[in-house]
Amino acid sequence: MAPDSKHPGPLFEPVEGGVDERLRLGGMALRNGLLVHGPTHWAAAVRTDSGELKVASGRKPQLGGSLSERVPGVRGVLKLAEAVAVIPLVKRALPDAKLPMQDGRTLGAMAAAALGGHAIRMAGRRTLGREAAVALVSLTPALLALSRGDLAAYHGVEHKAIAGYEEDRDAAEAQKEHDRCGSNLVAPMLAAATVGNVAARRAGLRGPAAEVAVGLGSAAVAVEVFAWSERHPDTPLARTLRVPGHEMQRLIGTREPTEEQLEVGRAALAEILRVEGAPA
Repeated sequence: MAPDSKHPGPLFEPVEGGVDERLRLGGMALRNGLLVHGPTHWAAAVRTDSGELKVASGRKPQLGGSLSERVPGVRGVLKLAEAVAVIPLVKRALPDAKLPMQDGRTLGAMAAAALGGHAIRMAGRRTLGREAAVALVSLTPALLALSRGDLAAYHGVEHKAIAGYEEDRDAAEAQKEHDRCGSNLVAPMLAAATVGNVAARRAGLRGPAAEVAVGLGSAAVAVEVFAWSERHPDTPLARTLRVPGHEMQRLIGTREPTEEQLEVGRAALAEILRVEGAPA
């Protein structure tokens, strides 16, 4: 899915290999395939309208360098920015790739959600309830995208391919839900945006600059919460924080893929391992 808070597929933050030296991979579901992120490269595989399997890969842009990785908040925003910067590279190398929001109805829903959110805000003073309603309306395009076509199935491919690699088994045997899914960013991001927008308005901050600042701040908070949960996976708080994202995946965000779709995921996984120089 597109790498931001409203995309319909998961975003994993790529990091160094774990105790077994396996790469920890990230990904984004496409409408007709899968994009996988490694520490230094990306790889994508798609099924064209004619049924052909196409694969491409390349080096990821690096933003901020190693210094920024030590700065909470900044590191998360830059990782998200790096993921966004990969998208035009994928489209250039693999024109057949269909992006999550590359659909007329979804784009229309995005415009309608923006207008709806503006109307809610114009109806009265900014309160936590009103901003929460705006945040929920902003989810509509992502939910619509997942409800149509093969995107939810390729979201499942993403999870199963990466989990299969991590667990040393075939993707078909892995779960279609994953603890590092970007859906786990949604709840903390919406909560931070709700509080941030109310606080900004009450502090007298208005206009596009304030909106951007709140957006970046909420993304930074969400990524840090996400990272904390991953470092402390067995704590009661971390398990609670994962519940909304897991349920979103289970009920809406993922669907069991076909064997043909899993083949696309295996091709993307094999390519990222090849360009990263990692053993399969």
